[in-house]
Amino acid sequence: MYFVKKCSECGSESLFINREKGEIICRDCGLVVEDKMVEFGQEWREFEGDGGGGEESRRRTGAPMTYTQFDQGLGTEVGQKADLFQLGAKDRNKFFRLRKWQYRISTAIERNLKLALAELKRVSSYLKLPKMVEEEAAMIYTQAVQRGLVRGRSMESVVSGALYAACRRHEVPRTLDELSEASSIEKKEIGRTYRFVTRELGITILPSNPADYIARFASSLKLQPDTQSKAVEILEEAQHAELTSGRGPTGIAAAALYVAALMHGEKRTQREVADVAGVTEVTIRNRYKELLDKLKLDKELKKQKKKKGR
Repeated sequence: MYFVKKCSECGSESLFINREKGEIICRDCGLVVEDKMVEFGQEWREFEGDGGGGEESRRRTGAPMTYTQFDQGLGTEVGQKADLFQLGAKDRNKFFRLRKWQYRISTAIERNLKLALAELKRVSSYLKLPKMVEEEAAMIYTQAVQRGLVRGRSMESVVSGALYAACRRHEVPRTLDELSEASSIEKKEIGRTYRFVTRELGITILPSNPADYIARFASSLKLQPDTQSKAVEILEEAQHAELTSGRGPTGIAAAALYVAALMHGEKRTQREVADVAGVTEVTIRNRYKELLDKLKLDKELKKQKKKKGR
C-alpha cells in the first residue's frame, strides 16, 4: 500500500488514516494528504503450501462481477481450445466430452445470454459507447430475458432497445437511426421494443435534452466552437419559450445549429444538417421557422447579413 510519510504543507510526519473516509490526514495542520484510499489491506486470502500464509502467498480474488458476461464472470469453463495441443488422444476425447456436457447442462437463458451479449458488445463497439452504458444495457437485457420479455421478438431488436434505454439513462446522445444502422434492425422496431422493455421493467427515462446532441452534430458538420455555443444559447431560449416540448430533440437541436451557423457565416444546407441529425429537411425547415418566429431571431440574421455587406 502506498503511504505518504510527510505532510506537504507543514512537513510533519504525524499522520493518521481515517478508514471510514479513506483519507490520510496530518495531525498538526489537518491537511488531507491523500484521499480516495480504498484499499487498506487484502480482505480475502488464500494460503498455499503447508501453512505458510506469508505476504507472498496472499493475493486477491478474480475480476469483479459484470453483466456483460452470461455468467456475470463467476462461471467456470472446462479448459480452452489452446489446451488441446498439450493433450494426448485419450485425454483429448475426454476434454471434448466434458465440454459437450457442460454445454448440454447449461440452461436456455444462459445460451441466449451468451449469444445476445456478444451481439451487444459488437453494437456497443460500433457506436463507441462507454463501458458504463454497455454494463447498464447488459443488465437491462438480462432482466428482460429472466422476465420472459424476449419471446416473440428478435434477439437483436431487444439488444438494441436495451442499448438505447441505457444511452438515455446515462445521457449519452445516440439516435434510433444510429442504432438501426449498427444492428440492421428497423428504427420503428427498435423504438417499439425500447418502449415495451422500459414499461415492463419499470425503468424511468427522462426526456432527452436537445443540447446533448449539439457537440456531435457540430463536429460532423465541422462548425466552429462559437457556432456551437450560439446553438446552445438558442436551445436554452427555446426551452424557456416551451418550444422544445412535444418535439423530437434531434430535430430541434439540428435547427438551432442551422440557425447558429447562418448567424456566424458558416453556411450549411438543410440537406447536410438533416443527414447528420437523421431527420428530414421538412423537420429542419419547420423547426427553423418556429425558432425565427418565436425567438425573433430573424432580426439577428438581418444584422449579420448587413455586417457582411459592409
